[in-house]
Amino acid sequence: MRPGSRLEKQFEPMMKLGTIHDKEEFKFGKGDFVVEHSQKEKLSTYYTFENEKVLGQGSFGMVQKAKHKLTGEMRAIKRLTKEKMSVSARIRLNYEIDILKNLDHPNILRLYEVFEDKKYIYLVTEFCQGGELFDEIIARGKFSERDAAHVIKQLLSAISYCHTRKICHRDLKPENILIDNKETLSIKLIDFGTSQKFEDEEKMELVLGTAYYIAPEVLKGEYDEKCDVWSIGVILYILLSGEPPFPGGDDKEILRNVIQGKVSFTREVWKGRSEEVKSFIKKMMKMNSRDRPTASESLQHPWMLKTIDDVADDGITQEALRTLRRFRTNQKLQQAALTYIVCQLLTKEENDKLKESFQLIDKDADGFISKDELKAGFRKIYSHLSEKDLIREVDRVFEKADLDGDGMIDYSEWQISCVQKEKVLKEDRLVSAFKHFDKKNQGKISATEIKQTLSQGKKIGSSDVWKQIVKEADKDGDGYITFPEFKEMMTQFLRQSEMIDRLTLQSSLSAQSQKKPKKKPAIEGGMALIKEETEEHVQGTEERKESVDTAAAQ
Repeated sequence: MRPGSRLEKQFEPMMKLGTIHDKEEFKFGKGDFVVEHSQKEKLSTYYTFENEKVLGQGSFGMVQKAKHKLTGEMRAIKRLTKEKMSVSARIRLNYEIDILKNLDHPNILRLYEVFEDKKYIYLVTEFCQGGELFDEIIARGKFSERDAAHVIKQLLSAISYCHTRKICHRDLKPENILIDNKETLSIKLIDFGTSQKFEDEEKMELVLGTAYYIAPEVLKGEYDEKCDVWSIGVILYILLSGEPPFPGGDDKEILRNVIQGKVSFTREVWKGRSEEVKSFIKKMMKMNSRDRPTASESLQHPWMLKTIDDVADDGITQEALRTLRRFRTNQKLQQAALTYIVCQLLTKEENDKLKESFQLIDKDADGFISKDELKAGFRKIYSHLSEKDLIREVDRVFEKADLDGDGMIDYSEWQISCVQKEKVLKEDRLVSAFKHFDKKNQGKISATEIKQTLSQGKKIGSSDVWKQIVKEADKDGDGYITFPEFKEMMTQFLRQSEMIDRLTLQSSLSAQSQKKPKKKPAIEGGMALIKEETEEHVQGTEERKESVDTAAAQ
């Protein structure tokens, strides 16, 4: 691929922002905190390899498991040999990194950081202990409809999210789906090396993919994002039968069968399968892509809605929503530090809990939480509130939690807003976040270092933006932020949000007590809930204040 060629021009920057003149206009997201290290920084400083076992092998390199020294979490490291990569392969890798940095979905593999030395490029991602979905298919032979629906729902959710972001994967297959947890069949979509940015009504032309899963229109060199839906239909067929819909002795024979597009359900294995799932597969594998449902529409197919079991809440949603209500921060550096900690330093247990609550609220599984979905969640635990009060509360939460201002709460914003702050804002994590901004390792953060960390790809109209951000924590006015100032800013964030929450809850309790009529069970139930929540947070505030005071004294 030549620089400036038509193919290269098809790729555009993932994040387009206008020129920023004030810190309040400044927005950032998960992609700004995927760390791309300089060649001076060694992988061994941050990671230790547990053993020499290779998890996967490719044409450019291999994947191994390593332990993140700070958190003790296991991660996967993909090592790519630079001398084996052509110029076009390097360009393609850079685009894949750019795409992975900014994709933010619980079923898409998270990229943490990138290292490079003279011989290799290293991509550090989440580690999925269950291996490839392909291997699970081989081991099982075939899936039950319920298990298949669970896998397909996650895959459709990830692809629906990608299509909303105008990204077409173009190589969906079981080898590119990792199992994060075999018991729950939680999956992660990987390998965006052949993905493509697209515009509405625009046709893609490059013929690529894997024979069994490729859509017929791709072979003709004129297709849109619904080629991914075809591939998901093929995957569902294989999950339920253990065999591909278009067999063949070699790729040529397979592709001939794909072009004919005749999907058969006559074999013995299909006799026990429902007519609804057969109909669903046929819809996703319509020869004319215009007749296929979108990924989002596929999520609402009757077979999907009927087959997916309702997940028990177990109080996870209530805890997350109550924490979300307490989230209040106007300081950009507070937001940035918390975003770094959440996107880089959470344990798998913390991530899994937040993922579960996110997916319980995200009813349409599009990878975003809308105001209507949040309102529905609040209504379940704050049933005493009127519709007007619910809308006002949702608007207030969105004003604080929607950090990039796009009108939705995405996955990392949910994590940032709902994570238990007193648990994640520990000393070692604060030190790591401080060092992330302290690029010169001088024990203080300057406006220049904040600019270096946060300005990636953004047009900043004035250097005052960075000075404004420094002033938020620079107590002595020397133009720098020391670690004690940084730590005080973050602990102040805890105290402030909890105090505001306490006052808000007490005010609500007082107002509702004055209005409460006699013999109104629903309202009484709601009042009991608020009273219980108030007492819980008053107690929690006192305990955490003790903890903060102790830390400050030390």
